[in-house]
Amino acid sequence: MPQISYSQEIFRKLIHLSSLWMVASLGVFPWEFNAFIFAFLFASITLIEYGNYKKWPVCVKTYGKIFGKMLRKNAESTKFKPSGAPYVLAAAFMVSVLFPAIIAMISLATMLIADTAAALVGRKLGRHKINNGTKSMEGAIAFWIVSAGVLFFFHSQYAFSVTFIMRGMLGFTCAMFAEIYEKQIHIDDNLSIPLIMGLFLYTFSN
Repeated sequence: MPQISYSQEIFRKLIHLSSLWMVASLGVFPWEFNAFIFAFLFASITLIEYGNYKKWPVCVKTYGKIFGKMLRKNAESTKFKPSGAPYVLAAAFMVSVLFPAIIAMISLATMLIADTAAALVGRKLGRHKINNGTKSMEGAIAFWIVSAGVLFFFHSQYAFSVTFIMRGMLGFTCAMFAEIYEKQIHIDDNLSIPLIMGLFLYTFSN
Protein backbone atom coordinates (compact mmCIF):
# COMPACT_ATOMS: atom_id res chain seq x y z
CA MET A 1 0.00 0.00 0.00
CA PRO A 2 1.46 3.40 -0.97
CA GLN A 3 2.47 5.65 1.91
CA ILE A 4 2.66 9.38 2.37
CA SER A 5 6.13 10.83 2.82
CA TYR A 6 7.77 10.81 6.25
CA SER A 7 7.47 14.60 6.47
CA GLN A 8 3.74 14.31 5.82
CA GLU A 9 3.57 11.55 8.43
CA ILE A 10 5.15 13.95 10.93
CA PHE A 11 2.53 16.54 9.98
CA ARG A 12 -0.23 13.98 10.53
CA LYS A 13 1.10 13.14 13.95
CA LEU A 14 1.44 16.79 14.91
CA ILE A 15 -2.27 17.10 14.16
CA HIS A 16 -2.76 13.97 16.28
CA LEU A 17 -0.89 15.64 19.15
CA SER A 18 -2.95 18.81 18.74
CA SER A 19 -5.84 16.74 20.09
CA LEU A 20 -4.18 17.00 23.50
CA TRP A 21 -6.50 19.97 24.02
CA MET A 22 -9.10 17.31 24.81
CA VAL A 23 -6.93 16.03 27.66
CA ALA A 24 -6.74 19.54 29.08
CA SER A 25 -10.50 19.94 28.66
CA LEU A 26 -11.09 16.75 30.63
CA GLY A 27 -9.12 18.21 33.51
CA VAL A 28 -10.86 21.58 33.50
CA PHE A 29 -14.51 21.20 32.50
CA PRO A 30 -17.33 18.96 33.79
CA TRP A 31 -17.75 15.62 32.08
CA GLU A 32 -21.17 16.64 30.73
CA PHE A 33 -19.64 19.56 28.83
CA ASN A 34 -16.84 17.42 27.47
CA ALA A 35 -19.19 14.64 26.44
CA PHE A 36 -21.35 17.11 24.52
CA ILE A 37 -18.40 18.72 22.73
CA PHE A 38 -16.78 15.40 21.82
CA ALA A 39 -20.08 13.93 20.63
CA PHE A 40 -20.79 17.00 18.49
CA LEU A 41 -17.33 16.92 16.89
CA PHE A 42 -17.59 13.16 16.33
CA ALA A 43 -20.92 13.55 14.54
CA SER A 44 -19.63 16.47 12.46
CA ILE A 45 -16.42 14.80 11.32
CA THR A 46 -18.16 11.50 10.60
CA LEU A 47 -20.77 13.31 8.49
CA ILE A 48 -18.06 15.17 6.55
CA GLU A 49 -16.14 11.96 5.91
CA TYR A 50 -19.27 10.10 4.82
CA GLY A 51 -20.25 13.00 2.59
CA ASN A 52 -16.79 12.90 1.02
CA TYR A 53 -17.22 9.18 0.40
CA LYS A 54 -20.60 9.84 -1.24
CA LYS A 55 -19.04 12.70 -3.26
CA TRP A 56 -21.26 15.43 -1.83
CA PRO A 57 -19.53 18.58 -3.17
CA VAL A 58 -19.52 20.62 0.05
CA CYS A 59 -18.19 17.65 2.02
CA VAL A 60 -15.54 16.83 -0.59
CA LYS A 61 -14.28 20.41 -0.42
CA THR A 62 -14.38 20.54 3.38
CA TYR A 63 -12.74 17.13 3.70
CA GLY A 64 -9.92 18.12 1.39
CA LYS A 65 -9.23 21.30 3.34
CA ILE A 66 -9.18 19.50 6.68
CA PHE A 67 -7.44 16.26 5.80
CA GLY A 68 -5.72 16.82 2.45
CA LYS A 69 -2.12 16.80 3.71
CA MET A 70 -2.72 13.96 6.13
CA LEU A 71 -4.28 11.36 3.88
CA ARG A 72 -2.57 8.10 3.14
CA LYS A 73 -2.85 7.09 -0.47
CA ASN A 74 -5.16 4.11 -0.27
CA ALA A 75 -6.80 2.32 -3.12
CA GLU A 76 -10.30 3.50 -4.00
CA SER A 77 -12.72 1.68 -1.73
CA THR A 78 -16.31 0.68 -2.43
CA LYS A 79 -17.00 0.63 1.32
CA PHE A 80 -17.06 3.64 3.63
CA LYS A 81 -14.08 3.58 5.99
CA PRO A 82 -13.63 6.47 8.43
CA SER A 83 -10.21 7.96 9.12
CA GLY A 84 -8.65 7.96 12.57
CA ALA A 85 -10.30 11.27 13.55
CA PRO A 86 -13.79 9.89 14.36
CA TYR A 87 -12.19 7.14 16.44
CA VAL A 88 -10.17 9.68 18.43
CA LEU A 89 -13.31 11.70 19.12
CA ALA A 90 -15.30 8.57 19.94
CA ALA A 91 -12.58 7.55 22.39
CA ALA A 92 -12.62 11.01 23.98
CA PHE A 93 -16.39 10.83 24.37
CA MET A 94 -16.30 7.33 25.85
CA VAL A 95 -13.55 7.98 28.40
CA SER A 96 -15.27 11.22 29.46
CA VAL A 97 -18.46 9.29 30.18
CA LEU A 98 -17.01 6.07 31.59
CA PHE A 99 -14.14 7.16 33.81
CA PRO A 100 -13.19 9.79 36.40
CA ALA A 101 -11.40 12.79 34.92
CA ILE A 102 -7.85 11.81 35.87
CA ILE A 103 -8.22 8.30 34.43
CA ALA A 104 -9.80 9.72 31.28
CA MET A 105 -6.89 12.16 30.95
CA ILE A 106 -4.22 9.47 31.33
CA SER A 107 -5.99 7.11 28.94
CA LEU A 108 -6.45 9.68 26.18
CA ALA A 109 -2.96 11.17 26.60
CA THR A 110 -1.41 7.69 26.38
CA MET A 111 -3.10 7.07 23.05
CA LEU A 112 -2.25 10.46 21.57
CA ILE A 113 1.39 10.62 22.64
CA ALA A 114 2.51 6.99 22.70
CA ASP A 115 0.79 6.14 19.41
CA THR A 116 2.57 9.11 17.82
CA ALA A 117 5.94 7.89 19.12
CA ALA A 118 5.28 4.36 17.92
CA ALA A 119 4.34 5.51 14.42
CA LEU A 120 7.27 7.89 13.92
CA VAL A 121 9.92 5.65 15.49
CA GLY A 122 8.56 2.54 13.81
CA ARG A 123 8.55 4.10 10.38
CA LYS A 124 11.96 5.76 10.70
CA LEU A 125 13.90 3.18 12.72
CA GLY A 126 11.81 0.02 12.49
CA ARG A 127 14.12 -2.80 11.42
CA HIS A 128 12.68 -5.81 13.24
CA LYS A 129 9.23 -6.40 11.79
CA ILE A 130 6.46 -8.14 13.70
CA ASN A 131 2.89 -9.22 12.91
CA ASN A 132 3.66 -10.00 9.27
CA GLY A 133 5.60 -6.79 8.80
CA THR A 134 2.76 -4.44 9.69
CA LYS A 135 4.46 -3.25 12.90
CA SER A 136 8.00 -3.13 14.24
CA MET A 137 9.66 -4.03 17.51
CA GLU A 138 11.21 -0.55 17.65
CA GLY A 139 7.80 1.09 17.34
CA ALA A 140 6.35 -1.15 20.05
CA ILE A 141 9.22 -0.33 22.41
CA ALA A 142 8.74 3.39 21.74
CA PHE A 143 5.05 3.00 22.56
CA TRP A 144 5.85 1.27 25.87
CA ILE A 145 8.51 3.75 26.97
CA VAL A 146 6.47 6.84 26.10
CA SER A 147 3.37 5.35 27.78
CA ALA A 148 5.42 4.92 30.94
CA GLY A 149 6.53 8.53 30.61
CA VAL A 150 2.92 9.70 30.34
CA LEU A 151 1.90 7.69 33.41
CA PHE A 152 4.80 8.97 35.50
CA PHE A 153 4.19 12.54 34.38
CA PHE A 154 0.67 12.34 35.81
CA HIS A 155 2.08 10.57 38.87
CA SER A 156 4.36 13.58 39.46
CA GLN A 157 1.25 15.78 39.54
CA TYR A 158 -1.17 13.54 41.44
CA ALA A 159 1.01 11.14 43.51
CA PHE A 160 -0.63 7.81 42.68
CA SER A 161 -0.33 4.67 44.77
CA VAL A 162 2.13 1.95 43.75
CA THR A 163 -0.81 -0.31 42.93
CA PHE A 164 -2.30 2.30 40.61
CA ILE A 165 1.02 2.67 38.80
CA MET A 166 1.44 -1.08 38.43
CA ARG A 167 -2.07 -1.43 37.03
CA GLY A 168 -1.35 1.42 34.65
CA MET A 169 1.79 -0.31 33.42
CA LEU A 170 -0.17 -3.50 32.85
CA GLY A 171 -2.80 -1.45 31.05
CA PHE A 172 -0.47 0.20 28.56
CA THR A 173 1.34 -3.10 28.00
CA CYS A 174 -1.97 -4.66 26.96
CA ALA A 175 -2.75 -1.54 24.91
CA MET A 176 0.59 -1.98 23.13
CA PHE A 177 -0.46 -5.46 22.02
CA ALA A 178 -3.85 -4.12 20.95
CA GLU A 179 -2.01 -1.68 18.70
CA ILE A 180 0.28 -4.35 17.30
CA TYR A 181 -2.62 -6.67 16.52
CA GLU A 182 -5.08 -3.97 15.47
CA LYS A 183 -5.91 -5.75 12.20
CA GLN A 184 -6.61 -9.04 13.96
CA ILE A 185 -8.89 -7.66 16.66
CA HIS A 186 -10.64 -5.31 14.20
CA ILE A 187 -10.68 -2.35 16.60
CA ASP A 188 -8.98 0.89 15.62
CA ASP A 189 -6.09 1.57 18.00
CA ASN A 190 -7.28 5.14 18.54
CA LEU A 191 -10.23 3.56 20.31
CA SER A 192 -8.75 0.40 21.82
CA ILE A 193 -5.76 2.03 23.53
CA PRO A 194 -7.63 4.56 25.73
CA LEU A 195 -10.40 2.09 26.57
CA ILE A 196 -7.97 -0.63 27.64
CA MET A 197 -5.90 1.83 29.64
CA GLY A 198 -8.99 3.31 31.27
CA LEU A 199 -10.47 -0.07 32.14
CA PHE A 200 -7.29 -1.23 33.87
CA LEU A 201 -6.92 2.00 35.85
CA TYR A 202 -10.60 2.25 36.79
CA THR A 203 -11.23 -1.40 37.61
CA PHE A 204 -8.24 -1.64 39.92
CA SER A 205 -8.11 1.92 41.24
CA ASN A 206 -9.88 1.16 44.52
